[in-house]
Amino acid sequence: MKKNNCKNTVFIKNLKTIRLSKGLSQKDIATALSIPVSTYSNWEQGRTEPSITDIFNLIDFFEIEANDLFDID
Repeated sequence: MKKNNCKNTVFIKNLKTIRLSKGLSQKDIATALSIPVSTYSNWEQGRTEPSITDIFNLIDFFEIEANDLFDID
């Protein structure tokens, strides 16, 4: 996990939007991914960035495509 501030505001916005649209709390996701709630919270707040493995876990957990998180053209 990177310790730099996340510059990808699209990712931050989409991550929170997807979570809320599924009616989940940050704790729900952290528990499902076996990570601390603070880790997930830091991703949504742009304090840290998830690893590639964590991104794949999020995609799998939410049952979404990478484009849903990153708005890739």
